[in-house]
Amino acid sequence: MKHLYLFIALLCISFSYGQNMPTNGEIEGFKLYPNPVTDGKVFISTSENSTKQISIYDVLGTQVLETSISGNELLVSELGAGVYVLRVYQNNKMATRKLIVK
Repeated sequence: MKHLYLFIALLCISFSYGQNMPTNGEIEGFKLYPNPVTDGKVFISTSENSTKQISIYDVLGTQVLETSISGNELLVSELGAGVYVLRVYQNNKMATRKLIVK
């Protein structure tokens, strides 16, 4: 009987933590351009023009940039040439894309 109560408690805890995480749903109207980036600027547009939290990771998984933008322009001129993973969070939704910087 104790095992049943323990199982139910762990199940409730896991559901409560899962509700605060961003969903795997795609951000509506998400567009990333130009890709590959050549001039140090990338534009990120969505259907909702609210604040976006941006994280960029290198191929080893190290976070190289974390910022927040309210418009649609992101400066990536400080990044060296290479392949990166761009993750955008907006209104409890997340989008992940490959970003190439030349």
